[in-house]
Amino acid sequence: MPRPNQRRTSRRAVYATLRRKVLTLEFPPGSALSENELAASLGVSRTPVRESLILLSEEGLVQVFPQVGSFVSRVDPARVADAQFLREAVELASLEDLPGLPAELDPELVDELRRNLREQQRPGLGLEDFFELDEAFHQTLLRLSGHGNAWATVVSAKGHLDRARRLGLYDTATSSGFAAQHVEILDAVLAGDVSLARAAMRTHLRAVFDDVERIRARSPELFATDSGSVPVRRNIVMWE
Repeated sequence: MPRPNQRRTSRRAVYATLRRKVLTLEFPPGSALSENELAASLGVSRTPVRESLILLSEEGLVQVFPQVGSFVSRVDPARVADAQFLREAVELASLEDLPGLPAELDPELVDELRRNLREQQRPGLGLEDFFELDEAFHQTLLRLSGHGNAWATVVSAKGHLDRARRLGLYDTATSSGFAAQHVEILDAVLAGDVSLARAAMRTHLRAVFDDVERIRARSPELFATDSGSVPVRRNIVMWE
């Protein structure tokens, strides 16, 4: 019989794995989730899978319908907007708290940001690799202003936002535009131009709204609606 700490470790690992698969769109919005199949693929019992799905439902990333099953939540534009509001407020405020003179910026963090930007522009860089570099860039900017710990709060709130961002990234199939915006932001920071840095950051972060509208017009099934629709069982499970 597994010890209590082993069960907790298993539950954490299963939760982290399922959450990553939802956020990276490996489990697409609206797709069905079978406890039996997930347990078999992960080599665990159904218990940690069920517990993880409950945790993900509390985050709004999974929906559980009695007598029907569990499904990956479709992307909710309202949740995207809420998370974007929080993220923008934190990141723009942090720019105001940068040292008054560029020479006072932490040189190690500045070097880290520059290396990050060089890596973003590497030929053949995968979109998921770019996404990880994007996350690291924004987190390091927060660290530069002394607010690195705020990143955990931002991350915990942006599950729907991250899926919308990935949909946009995969739709355009290129990261070059976002990488160029990162360069503009860092150049403004290093020049001591906080107003320009804030304007560039605001434009960069709000690009997700255009992505949502463009993709929703073409693939509305990926997005939540106000109808409160529930998937039904026919020969297969489907959304109405």
